[in-house]
Amino acid sequence: MKRDGSPLTLKETGDFGEKVAAAWLRAKGCKILYRNFRAPHGGEVDIVARKGALLLFVEVKTRRSGAKIRGFDAVNAGKRALIERGANEWLRLLGTREIPWRFDVIEVSVEHGQPPRVHRIENAF
Repeated sequence: MKRDGSPLTLKETGDFGEKVAAAWLRAKGCKILYRNFRAPHGGEVDIVARKGALLLFVEVKTRRSGAKIRGFDAVNAGKRALIERGANEWLRLLGTREIPWRFDVIEVSVEHGQPPRVHRIENAF
């Protein structure tokens, strides 16, 4: 909820979830390299992070409590392709694919008056 008591929009809920996920990753020892990376030809990655030598391409899905579908289930083939295009562009900009990397999904569950809950699926696809 907003300070005025009105509910968050879907975009605001998603932005909040991305902030929560980035803070959670930092607490787990990750360095956030970029948020909301948009590749020139349509790829996108919510969070690009590094844990040691491992590069992480992270999709964040935020759901309000009681949602009918969990966040991970919303990462369908079309969404995976979009994330993969973004990751490929990031690797192209680095000039190498010879580093370890993986795709993770972080589910953030929010409920009014409760702290958000975070669940990470490593090697999600």
